[in-house]
Amino acid sequence: MRDNRRPRLPRLSIRSLPGLLAALLLPLGLLTPAAAAASPPDATAAADPVRIMPLGDSITGSPGCWRALLWNRLQGAGHTGIDFVGTLPPQGCGTAHDGDNEGHGGELVTNVASQGLLPARLAATRPDIVVMHFGTNDAWSNIAPDRILAAYDTLLAQMRESNPDMRVLVAQLIPMNPATCAACGRRVVDLNARIPAWAAGASTDRSPVVVVDQWTGFDTATDTYDGVHPGASGDEKIAARWFPALAAQLENTPGDPGDPGDPGDPTLTCTASFRSVSVWQGGYQAEVTVRNTSAAPVRGWTVTLRPADGARVTQVWNGALKPAADGTATVADAGWNGALAPGASTAFGLIAATTAGPAAPAATADCAATPAS
Repeated sequence: MRDNRRPRLPRLSIRSLPGLLAALLLPLGLLTPAAAAASPPDATAAADPVRIMPLGDSITGSPGCWRALLWNRLQGAGHTGIDFVGTLPPQGCGTAHDGDNEGHGGELVTNVASQGLLPARLAATRPDIVVMHFGTNDAWSNIAPDRILAAYDTLLAQMRESNPDMRVLVAQLIPMNPATCAACGRRVVDLNARIPAWAAGASTDRSPVVVVDQWTGFDTATDTYDGVHPGASGDEKIAARWFPALAAQLENTPGDPGDPGDPGDPTLTCTASFRSVSVWQGGYQAEVTVRNTSAAPVRGWTVTLRPADGARVTQVWNGALKPAADGTATVADAGWNGALAPGASTAFGLIAATTAGPAAPAATADCAATPAS
């Protein structure tokens, strides 16, 4: 049977017309080569956005409203060339933001590793940076820190297989105190204590692993609605902790044209992680780990420590203490431990006096870094 239909011509987008006209007119001498070269460039030539994957469980994804706060804080700081990615869609929060994420409620990081679930998700989203808060359900399930960190190893290898230049921000988990799991809080503390050393061993110059302390200063009584999942104040704290570390990575990641400042002069940031060592009536011993989370070396650091429950720092080693009348303690490096390469860490110890009974000590800790030159 003869087909009398007219052949279908390929559709031309408006964007392709200048290039087509140049190709037609140039052989006829109606357009000079210079004019042809001056045709507007294709919009696809613009730099691709930096793709950021929020990875974890329900704390990240259900609804994970800290992501909305973080997105808008980054936008407000000028980091507009970014794209939050994930195979899961936005899940509410009532705030306009890029809600794509990889926060699967109920997932264990050990299961994601053993079942090989991450590679397909990476292939579908192609992230440049992963922001990972993962392991809460594993702690609830009484899975040993060794197994959880082995799962981290597996996921990190899969991330680097997807992108050899992958940058990973890994959280020391927010505290957990559910009514049905009295031991869960201690398990999170045990895991968090192991994460900095794991990250230091896993980090490379090409694919840095940066620890972000989400535990210090987070109160399950006021910052969660069930002892596990963050409420409004918890979301604010989580976003505030992610922001400086993520912004520092964006300052040094190609493809984020909205970044403020000179890419050759990166923002210097550090984190300070508070950990209780021992407690007695009227006082406690603690350790603070300082980590350089920027992509440039630092020659010094200063930690501002605000102990909870009226405690006061009375003694410090591996640091220089300057107490304040309001109980705030400023601790500077001791000189020999001030220089830190990107991703490197050091620690100082302290003794604090308190009028409260023996309880779990807590403190908020902020860190400021000094440029290496």
